[in-house]
Amino acid sequence: MPPGSYCRKTSAVWLRLANRQTPGFTRSVHRMSEFGNELARLMLARGVGVRELARQVPCNPGHISNLKNGRARPSPELALALGRALAADGELVAAWEASRQPIPASPLASIAPDADLYGRITRAVDEPLRIDVPVVEWLEHTLAEHRRVEDSVGARPLLGLIRSQLATVADFTHSARGPLADRLVGLAAEYAQFMAWMCIDVHDHAAGLAWYDRAHDWAQEAGDANMAATTLSMKAHMAWSTGDPRRCVQMAQAARWYSRRVTPGVQGMAAQMEARGHALAGDAGPARSLLDQAQALIERAAGTPEDEPAWMYFYGEDWFALQRGMAELHLRNYGAAADLLTAGLETLPESYRRDRAWYGACLVSAHTGAGDAEQAEAVALRFAADIAEVNSYARGELLDAAGKLHSVGAPQAEVIRSALGDEKP
Repeated sequence: MPPGSYCRKTSAVWLRLANRQTPGFTRSVHRMSEFGNELARLMLARGVGVRELARQVPCNPGHISNLKNGRARPSPELALALGRALAADGELVAAWEASRQPIPASPLASIAPDADLYGRITRAVDEPLRIDVPVVEWLEHTLAEHRRVEDSVGARPLLGLIRSQLATVADFTHSARGPLADRLVGLAAEYAQFMAWMCIDVHDHAAGLAWYDRAHDWAQEAGDANMAATTLSMKAHMAWSTGDPRRCVQMAQAARWYSRRVTPGVQGMAAQMEARGHALAGDAGPARSLLDQAQALIERAAGTPEDEPAWMYFYGEDWFALQRGMAELHLRNYGAAADLLTAGLETLPESYRRDRAWYGACLVSAHTGAGDAEQAEAVALRFAADIAEVNSYARGELLDAAGKLHSVGAPQAEVIRSALGDEKP
């Protein structure tokens, strides 16, 4: 199954919710459906049918069908057995755990609700008209915490959770009234933006684009210029990731139309994305000029971080060195790129595992471009485990570097491929 098929289901979820005018669906049925969706996805991905899976577990085939179609809930033992049979790496058990919660979330102490809040969440899910400020605040905090979790584990383990949370928030937007309704629409925009990011992380660009469009519409509806501009900057990022410098520049320029209505950090993101597009096109002058503008804006933002939106938590001066390094890499200024990427990686927290994997792969490319095969190998071995586990884009970058090393007869190419489990010449 294409890796993005899981994400494409989110569009169907949103369309169903968008057309609803009645209170939300029953909590237990919804959670069983979430488990069934995950089971169906894994079965399709592994090429395993109902009868074959039932024979492996073992279990009655009819019960497997009911689980798959959301008509039954498994026991914890069965969820574990199904996960083992499908080599699900904990995903199916996580889906079962989520099915027990009114709104699924990672088992983080920082977001665990107390008894009163748990009761409020449960009542709101069963009767969306009872949504209140404490529940919305919990959802806002939960989204912020899951963004940080995704920095460490990547998108794939969180897709089901965030999809379900987004569906619930979208449902709440039809029931809330007054200022709380506007707040929920803004939160829906944040969730859709995060969902888009994760879809792109699993290479489903069509779903990512659709969710960015939905996030932008919700942001406009909520009057949130910061999120509206951010979604356009992230569409520029998506264009960059597909090697389209012209569209990257155009979308970043569209984001900059909001400049007088957004924070310095959000302005800086747009300027930096436009610079990235120019660098990808090989236009050094505008790329470096825009990077200077972006850095000045980010320095302003650092002076009042409390004024920046929650999703800009990562966007600081240390991180910006990595952006300059990546731009210099595009411009084939390999020595400067290596210096900037090395400096940036030294300050990037260990918890930013996904980003460290990407910029580590970029550093390998910089050393490769500079003709330093030994340094390329050393950096590749340092980051290979994280690259293999949490960042498929970084894996592609690293294999590309290995291919270039192979083309000049450098033995380090095979060491790098072997570290990734790919030993093809």
